Amino acid sequence: MKKFVMAALGGTLAGAVLTTQVAGPLIAQQADKQSSVYEQLDLFGDIFERIRAQYVEEVESAELIEAAINGMLTSLDPHSSYLPPKDFDDMQVQTRGEFGGLGIEVTQEEGFVKVVSPIDDTPADEAGIEAGDFITHVDGESVLGLTLDGAVELMRGPVGSEIVITVVRSGIDEPFDVTITRDTIKLTAVRSRVEGETVVLRVTTFNDQTYPNLKQKLEESIEELGGMDNVNGIVLDLRNNPGGLLTQAIKVSDAFLNAGEIVSTRGRNPQDSDRYNAVDGDLSDGKPMVVLINGGSASASEIVAGALQDHRRAIVVGTKSFGKGSVQTVMPLRGNGAMRLTTARYYTPSGRSIQALGVSPDIVVPQPPRVPVTEEETDADTPRTRSEADLRGSLSNDSMTDDERKQAEEEQAKAAEAAKLREEDYQLAYAVDLLKGLSALETSD
Repeated sequence: MKKFVMAALGGTLAGAVLTTQVAGPLIAQQADKQSSVYEQLDLFGDIFERIRAQYVEEVESAELIEAAINGMLTSLDPHSSYLPPKDFDDMQVQTRGEFGGLGIEVTQEEGFVKVVSPIDDTPADEAGIEAGDFITHVDGESVLGLTLDGAVELMRGPVGSEIVITVVRSGIDEPFDVTITRDTIKLTAVRSRVEGETVVLRVTTFNDQTYPNLKQKLEESIEELGGMDNVNGIVLDLRNNPGGLLTQAIKVSDAFLNAGEIVSTRGRNPQDSDRYNAVDGDLSDGKPMVVLINGGSASASEIVAGALQDHRRAIVVGTKSFGKGSVQTVMPLRGNGAMRLTTARYYTPSGRSIQALGVSPDIVVPQPPRVPVTEEETDADTPRTRSEADLRGSLSNDSMTDDERKQAEEEQAKAAEAAKLREEDYQLAYAVDLLKGLSALETSD
């Protein structure tokens, strides 16, 4: 018994020594970390005071602190930043759908401003700015070395005023200048049109109005075609859509799904992860779908494209998307400013992250470059193909009734319209033809 007590006591002492040996260094290490943080803050305070006292010109303390905060955030990734009160107000206005500017969504890459996408029917779009363009100078002033917010500030100005931006574009050897007149940007979240028996929904941004507009435009287009039975499919055009609100991306995806995961977000801590699932109710009654994407499709656009692709709900056509697979949370701060901080990555239903990779289309269809039409180019220059009907003395088709002849003429008119669409927008024409082919196969079955 005495040996047992001694053994137990020895075990307790050994455990106490072991705990001290393990916990002691950990506590010391934590204390060293805290001490290091305080030392760094003391260093910051020292530099701050020296700048205020010894810099060649007097500087405002608030501006120094704001620059330090923004520098801390922008060092993390291209999408985290500090929003001063004015920028925070501007951002809230943009999500509501109207603001002043050029009409481009930009990011920063290698010190220069990179165009994510021009917004439809805006000054930048009309001036020919393209996704992937690099802006190197604004009114002759280099943007190299500026923060993204600083470069954007250079591009801002009164509505009606002109700005000259210098652009570097892939495939063009020399930089070139583009003159743009600033205007009030009114974002129409969703436009619709009918091409034959296909409903085309053009989604330009994901703001507060996106899902309500999409639902309304889809219903109007279905009514225009005389009911869902006359619709052969839907094209969801997300090209040059820079993204926007996560909640709206989820609603748009859900509009065409009956069940299953739409997207998941995963933060640093497991408890910060979320999954968003579809509920029953497909607005298109399961009609075939094509989603159009390109290098200007980012963020929320990629969530929608990825969800519909993973669920085999739509065929994705176009070129690889931008590859922004992170989620930013805007946190209001004291003084009416805010902090935009990357807090999570998002994943498509299959579990893939598109961060820096993008969504790869099921069918790669590049958009041919715009070729300006010169005055010398006329219809007479285009050789006309001759057919049997053009031959002198050719026999007429006496087997066709008037109704059949009328139908043939209508089909020829449709073919001419399809050819015109291919000239205007090859990717969209491809999507419409794809749905037309799928509809023909279903009819033959």
